[in-house]
Amino acid sequence: MNMNEKVLDHGHVEYVAHMGSDLMVCNAARVSFAKETDWEVDKAAADRLAASGSPVPVSELVMLSEKDQKLIRYLAKHNHWTPFAHPQITLRIKAPISVRTQFFKHKQGFVENEISRRYVSYTPEFYTPKWRGKPTNGAKQGSEDFIQLSIMDEKNFLDAVQHCINSYDRLLENGVAPEQARFVLPQGMYTEWYWTGSLAAYARFYKQRIDPHAQWEIRQYAEAVGNIIKPLFPYSWESLTS
Repeated sequence: MNMNEKVLDHGHVEYVAHMGSDLMVCNAARVSFAKETDWEVDKAAADRLAASGSPVPVSELVMLSEKDQKLIRYLAKHNHWTPFAHPQITLRIKAPISVRTQFFKHKQGFVENEISRRYVSYTPEFYTPKWRGKPTNGAKQGSEDFIQLSIMDEKNFLDAVQHCINSYDRLLENGVAPEQARFVLPQGMYTEWYWTGSLAAYARFYKQRIDPHAQWEIRQYAEAVGNIIKPLFPYSWESLTS
């Protein structure tokens, strides 16, 4: 399982930690009736293990029972979201400032801690976009298909970014506080943050941001988030996002 997904040219989504499992979701729901369930041993796998003479303990060959799989599907279908709010996932994400803004619109169930350029002053990295055409047919947002800029337009973009970096470095060299020097840096600058949220919150984020109407860049991050979370909560993630 890949726990570090590269995104765009310099971005990434990295697994940090998680708490809980599909079983936790089931038990959070069953507590309403003072009930509790447990993992079920995968008998077919256990038989193969015994025949092979492998030292792997049978306790590792567990799976969610069919009744609990059915419960998870029921909870998701009928929007009983609170059992899915108990498991927590922490990711470390690196994305351009303008894309980070779209992440941070998702407030319920999330908390973030971000690198602050009040305290750090190393040279930042910048995103070089895969250029797309402006929206048509009266649309006020979004973009059309990918386009190719001229060599001169591409150079103008890169020169503008480099000019901002040079201005930033010059301000620091002249004694300007990092918290003010950062004002010259453009929105294509990469930033990083810890993002902790519930399974329910991540599923809501994923469904909104994987949608074809979402900006192309945030869709790449949503896909990476899903690739990391799905193996951790396979039954819940499939039920919440399909």
